[in-house]
Amino acid sequence: MAKTVKIYTTPTCPYCTMVKTFLKEKNISFEEVDVGRDRIAAKEMVDKTGQMGVPVVEIDGKIIVGFDKEAITRELGG
Repeated sequence: MAKTVKIYTTPTCPYCTMVKTFLKEKNISFEEVDVGRDRIAAKEMVDKTGQMGVPVVEIDGKIIVGFDKEAITRELGG
């Protein structure tokens, strides 16, 4: 069963681009949320993580801060 993946990003974040490229290469669908434009989403991200840094990857409710390939792969079941 496919996992629900959400990425909190900003347009100028190079690590955000790396996460998106990584997921696309693995054919993983994801929802991207630009916290630079969406203040409600930014607050949601800070409430969940306690920080303002991006990227934040949420996989089925599990939070991964930053571009951590190993943690992302593990949460995706691979």
